[in-house]
Amino acid sequence: MNIQDIFDSMDYGPAPESASEAHAWLESHNRAFGHFIDGAFTMPSEGFESVNPATGALLAAVTQATEADVDAAVAAARAAQPGWAGLGGHGRARYLYALARLLQKHARLFAVLESLDTGKPIRESRDIDVPLAQRHFYYHAGMAQLMEDALPDRAPLGVCGQIIPWNFPLLMLAWKVAPAIAMGNTVVLKPAEYTPLTALLFGRICQEAGLPAGVVNIVTGDGTVGQMVVASEVEKIAFTGSTSVGRSIRAATAGSGKSLTLELGGKSPYIVFEDADIDSAIEGLVDAIWFNQGQVCCAGSRLLVQEGIADTFFERLKARMAALRVGDPLDKCIDVGSLVHPVQLDTVTRLLERGAGAGDIFQPDVAMPEGCFFPPTLITGLSPSDLLMQEEIFGPVLVSTTFRTPAEAVALANDTRYGLAATVWSENLNLALDVAPKLAAGVVWVNATNLFDAAAGFGGVRESGFGREGGWEGLLAYTRPTAAAPRATVVDACAAPSSPAPNDPLDRTAKMYVGGKQARPDSGYSRAVWSAEGTLLGHVGEGNRKDLRNAVEAAAKATGWASATAHLRAQILYFIAENLSARSDEFATRIDAMTGGKGGADEVSTTIDQLFTHAAWADKFDGAVKSVPLRGLALAVNAPVGVIGILCPPDKPLLGLVSAMAPAIAMGNRVVLIPTGAFPLAATDFYQVLETSDLPAGVVNIVTGDQAALGPELARHLDVDAVWNLSTPDMDKAIEAASAGNLKRTWCAGVGPAGTGREALSQATEIQTIWVPFGE
Repeated sequence: MNIQDIFDSMDYGPAPESASEAHAWLESHNRAFGHFIDGAFTMPSEGFESVNPATGALLAAVTQATEADVDAAVAAARAAQPGWAGLGGHGRARYLYALARLLQKHARLFAVLESLDTGKPIRESRDIDVPLAQRHFYYHAGMAQLMEDALPDRAPLGVCGQIIPWNFPLLMLAWKVAPAIAMGNTVVLKPAEYTPLTALLFGRICQEAGLPAGVVNIVTGDGTVGQMVVASEVEKIAFTGSTSVGRSIRAATAGSGKSLTLELGGKSPYIVFEDADIDSAIEGLVDAIWFNQGQVCCAGSRLLVQEGIADTFFERLKARMAALRVGDPLDKCIDVGSLVHPVQLDTVTRLLERGAGAGDIFQPDVAMPEGCFFPPTLITGLSPSDLLMQEEIFGPVLVSTTFRTPAEAVALANDTRYGLAATVWSENLNLALDVAPKLAAGVVWVNATNLFDAAAGFGGVRESGFGREGGWEGLLAYTRPTAAAPRATVVDACAAPSSPAPNDPLDRTAKMYVGGKQARPDSGYSRAVWSAEGTLLGHVGEGNRKDLRNAVEAAAKATGWASATAHLRAQILYFIAENLSARSDEFATRIDAMTGGKGGADEVSTTIDQLFTHAAWADKFDGAVKSVPLRGLALAVNAPVGVIGILCPPDKPLLGLVSAMAPAIAMGNRVVLIPTGAFPLAATDFYQVLETSDLPAGVVNIVTGDQAALGPELARHLDVDAVWNLSTPDMDKAIEAASAGNLKRTWCAGVGPAGTGREALSQATEIQTIWVPFGE
């Protein structure tokens, strides 16, 4: 093609990017790499090949880590961590700033190497991946500087194991390494087997920056190396990757005490209303699904179009698809590059063959180069339950269906086990902002897509994982409270006397509290509760799996509580405190009788204080407007988690129950409480207070029984969104392992003398980031 041909056709001419500098860097290492441990590269050893997926050409030989390599990396990180934390925020900020500057100085090398290793177009690695990586280090240099003033009650976790995927190797490294080291942690990073090269180049700039040895360590290899990192002696695991692997990591870390962040798969809806700017929505869709060849966890891969514009929309979309350019990733005119590996090409091809029969396939007549290339694909006419509407494809394949009303759009969008991101297109901002918070997604883009920034939290709900990366909220994942309450210890109930005293024949038999009503236990069994003096205080039901099912069902139906105003929730909490105060002497007497102590009055007083505290927080635990480089807003909204199952502390009959319940319902959640087995009558007396306090049915449900038996059942329930174990730590492992089924959040913690504190409010909320650009 000559210049005259280009002017005649108005087609883009080739604009090749030189790869000579990247190849020269690879040659300077003899195209063979070891690990980066304790500030130095190890000698290359037996391993695997890193290959350019667009051409099949060998890039480098990379070493497969052994268990000894992982142990050495962890030991180096462990040795370096106290000194790194001891540098203080300013000392660490200087190093993060230096890393950000070096990423800028070597920007072109990183961009070209990333495109060679991944197959993504150079325009994307040059204009998106590398600048965002720089931004994360700059931003977190500031966070390091501010830590001592802004987060005086937080401390680093220690050594963090980090496992990143192959779709955004450098950017995911920055998302994880920058906040971790900013907060005083050290890291052991495991890049993906297919794409390790920019991580190894990052090791080189760590040396150039003079980063203390052991602060950042990089071990390469396949999935078995990731398993070694998960099993190693670290305080935290941060993982980005597939939902199936995330589920196995959740099970593997159960009961270990390791902090865990998971950013997993998605099947993100892309909703187009009939009043949308169709051309803009189509351009957004090109970015949503064909950016990085659709190999994006938050790709807008599920198109929902309102029926009134569906025909027009699909016609224009097909015309736009026909203009997409597929080819050499190092050509700056290319829109769609190569998939990352032949294995991924085979995965996409097989999944399409399995599921495409239900719909109509459109692929533009585009010449496909040799290599791991797959054509942009649109499948229309699918039903919501079809395989390709439910399963993550992770390729350049867009699936679609239509809707009629906004309510149907929300229902279709939420008809998935994932919850990572969503996009809404409408010129009616009232409609868009009404729909956005109703979507089960950690991030929602309005009239835009794939907006990211270090200041704005990113992460999912449901089986898209838990935890946030970016912003202040992302720092919670790499810090711990400096004054955490000690965990509860086992408390035995008062034993039955050998010769029980005669009891009032009209004794009290407490029931469960489910859906706003007292309910008999399904088991038909009850247990006696004795005082320290041998007096029979009453009986409580022994709850079972069916009782839990009924309680969760009641909680799931009480959806109106989440949409109630924060002021209303606060008023009801104040009313509960008022009604408890009126019966404070009765509750104090009951607590003293069960426990054999004299602290009942103080416990009731502290409980009332907790109710007031969380009533006060109900309308004050605010979100934020993030300072992102955008003409528009990025709103961080504190949304309720949903249904939370809670195991209450065994040693605080009333305070433990209320300290768990109050922050959860203050934030709009519904709860299923399993009170202490030793002293359960405080809980069954308390539901009488709830009955007279205008609390809607199903918001609070109480099931008495054996916590060790009921806790894992609650954690297994697929309609429970989070489980808190505020009881004894011996139950952590069973609860966390059971939670892996639908990857619900867990919180295993103690309750201090004054209750749960502000930490509980963070645990009771999911931060949903809503991006709203504005302007013509």
